[in-house]
Amino acid sequence: MKYDKFFTLAKEAGIEEAELYIGCSKSLSISLFHGEVDNYSDDTGYTILARGLVNGKCGTATCDVWNNEKAKYLVDAIAANAKVIENDDPIFIFEGSPKYKKVHSYNKELGQISIDKKLELLHQLEQKIQVGDPRIIEVGGVEYSESEESVTLINTKGLKLTQKSNYFVYVGSAVAKEGEQVKSGYELFLGNNFAEFNVDELAKKVCKTTVDQLGGEPCKSGKYKAVLSPEVVKSLMSFYVNSADAEEIQKHSSLFIGKLGQKVASSKVTVEDRPLSKNVFAKSFDDEGVATYNKPIIKNGVLQTYLYNLTTAAKDGVQSTGNASRGGSLIGIAPNFLYMKPGKKSQEELFKEVGEGVYITDVQGLHAGMNPQSGNFSLQSTGYLIKDGKRDRGLDIITVSGNLVDVFMDIKEVGNDETVFPSGVSCPSVLIKKINVGGK
Repeated sequence: MKYDKFFTLAKEAGIEEAELYIGCSKSLSISLFHGEVDNYSDDTGYTILARGLVNGKCGTATCDVWNNEKAKYLVDAIAANAKVIENDDPIFIFEGSPKYKKVHSYNKELGQISIDKKLELLHQLEQKIQVGDPRIIEVGGVEYSESEESVTLINTKGLKLTQKSNYFVYVGSAVAKEGEQVKSGYELFLGNNFAEFNVDELAKKVCKTTVDQLGGEPCKSGKYKAVLSPEVVKSLMSFYVNSADAEEIQKHSSLFIGKLGQKVASSKVTVEDRPLSKNVFAKSFDDEGVATYNKPIIKNGVLQTYLYNLTTAAKDGVQSTGNASRGGSLIGIAPNFLYMKPGKKSQEELFKEVGEGVYITDVQGLHAGMNPQSGNFSLQSTGYLIKDGKRDRGLDIITVSGNLVDVFMDIKEVGNDETVFPSGVSCPSVLIKKINVGGK
C-alpha cells in the first residue's frame, strides 16, 4: 500500500494510533471580459493531514507531496508536536461506524465535456446578458469554474474510507444605468449535471436581478412586515444554526445553551442537516470518519439536537452526530448540508399576505454587524417596497436591525422557492411579522 511506510514508521516511533486524511482536488476556472479570456487556470492540489496519539496527546502534521521522506517527516513532526500540546481534550482515532450509506455526488460525465463546449456557453452567456436589456451598459464578467475532490481516510484501526464529488458553476454579472443611478448584479448556476444548465435562463436572471435594482431610494424609517429573500435567509440561518455547535455550547458562547427540547423558532420552521441528499454536497462520512445521517436540528420550531464531533460528544457523554469538519489540522463542527424545509406558498403569495411592507433581498456586513452572543444585528441592506400586496419600487441605502432569535420566532410563513447556494445551504423566502428598517 502507498501509505504503509508512514504507519510502519509511526509504530516504530511509539505513536500509539495514527491517521492520514488525504485530499486530492482538481479545479478549472475560465473567465471572459469583453469576449476575451482574461483568466484561465487549471490546478491540481494534494494535501495530507496526519494525526497521531503519543502518551494521550494528539500531534499533527501536514504535507502536500508524498514519498518515503515525507512519511518520516510526518512521523517526526507528529512526535514533536505532541510534546508541546497542553490541551487535555479527549482526541479519538475512529474505528469506524457499523454502516455507511452510499451517496452520489460525483458525475463522471462532467469531466468528459470538452473545454471548447464550456467556453462556447461562456461566450453565449456574455452575449445574451449584453443584449438582455437596453439599460445594461456593461457585462461585468462571466466565469465558468469546475471542481473535483476526493477524500481518503486511513488509520491504524483498520479504517479506510473514500468519497468523491464534483460540481461546476456558471456566473454572470452586469452593470445597469438609468439616469444617474448605476447598479450591478449577478446570478449563478450550480450543479454537476451539465445537461441541466440553460444559458438563456441564467442570462435572463442576471439581467433581471441587475435592472430591478434601478430606481431604488430609502424608505421611511420604521417597523415593517417583511419578506426575506432566500439569500438573506441563508445568511441569517447559517449564523443562527451555528448556535447548535456543541463546542460553542461548551464554551458558553451560544444562543442555544440549555435550549434542547425548547422552542427557538416559529412552529413554521424546520431546519435539517441533510448530508444524504441527492446533490453535490452529499457525503457518507464526516472528517473523522463517522457515518453521516439526515437529522432535524430544529423541528417545528423546537431545538432537537446539538451538532457534535467525537471530542465534544465525549465531553457530553453522547454519540457524535457526524458533523466533524476539518480546517487544516484542526477539527471543528459544521452542518454537512443545511436545509430549511420549504412551505407551500409562492413568493408572490407571501407579498400578498404582507400587503404593505418590505422585501429584503440582500444584507451586508454580517461579521461586523452581527453579535453572535446576543443575536443583535444591524446590517446594510437593499430590497423593495411591498405595496398593495405586490413588489414595488427598489429600496437603497437602508439598514435592517433586530435580534436573530426574534426574527426566527417571528416567521409567519415559509415560501416554496427553495434555493441551493454554493455554501451548502438550501432555503426559501420567509415572511416575518416585523423588522426594523432604517431609512430616511
